[in-house]
Amino acid sequence: MTLNRDIYPNLKLRLYTTGIRQNRLARMLGIHEASLSRIMNGFREPTGDIRVHLAEILQSDPDWLFYKMQVSDDVAFSDNHVAFHQ
Repeated sequence: MTLNRDIYPNLKLRLYTTGIRQNRLARMLGIHEASLSRIMNGFREPTGDIRVHLAEILQSDPDWLFYKMQVSDDVAFSDNHVAFHQ
């Protein structure tokens, strides 16, 4: 079974470069850490308010921050490689 999902590589990059931990960011956003994790890993689409608030906290352009890249999990698990599709 193929699971295609969109991830936000720039969001992960920005979170890493700011040094903000995911649990702290979730508290700043007023959402559960599990909800933020689902957004970051492409299992949930962020609402407009969450997008704006994330961009403000991370001091980033929302269009850049939420650039999507598609990941196909069937390749990741069967070949130990991740396939990226745009």
